[in-house]
Amino acid sequence: MNFSDYLKNNIVYLDGGMGTLLQVGGLKPGEHPEKWNISHPEVITNIHKSYYDSGSNVVCTNTFGANSLKFNDEELEEIIKAAIGNAKKAKELSNTTHEKFIALDIGPTGKLLKPLGDLDFEDAVTVFSKTVKLGVKYGVDLILIETMNDSYETKAALLAVKENCGLPVLVSNAYNEDGKLMTGASPAAMVALLEGMGATAIGANC
Repeated sequence: MNFSDYLKNNIVYLDGGMGTLLQVGGLKPGEHPEKWNISHPEVITNIHKSYYDSGSNVVCTNTFGANSLKFNDEELEEIIKAAIGNAKKAKELSNTTHEKFIALDIGPTGKLLKPLGDLDFEDAVTVFSKTVKLGVKYGVDLILIETMNDSYETKAALLAVKENCGLPVLVSNAYNEDGKLMTGASPAAMVALLEGMGATAIGANC
């Protein structure tokens, strides 16, 4: 069963934190957690498996910060290929019988878009597109855009997904204590934007 069909008639359980568990496992301050897909694949696989074993339908690849602003093209492909491979192995190792899916995890670029920062909207779309294309190439079931606190960057990420694949896409924004994004958008405004762009599901995190 594909993810979209499953979502129509079922409650879907996602996984939990990755970075906090890697810190417990020895990830050092300043170290790229995405590189652990290659250097510590057994750790990543075990985390994914533990979530599947606990009842998660969806595990998110360890690719939150995997983008072309942080890694060159060769490194980026190696990281995403390994990340998806680790999730697939965990899926195979888990003996639970519930439906299991793999989501390509996409977080913010780490740069502010203009006019607050110096990253052009079109360049942000290109950055996200490279990650999306690799996720599709190596076989994810869906995309999760998460922890976005800029409406413009959220739009860039979702546009990149829509322009490069037909996979389901979940979008989750991170709101401040005042109930708005860093750039001022309310949840209602984001729902209107994301529904209009065809997001499969919309939520909030952090």
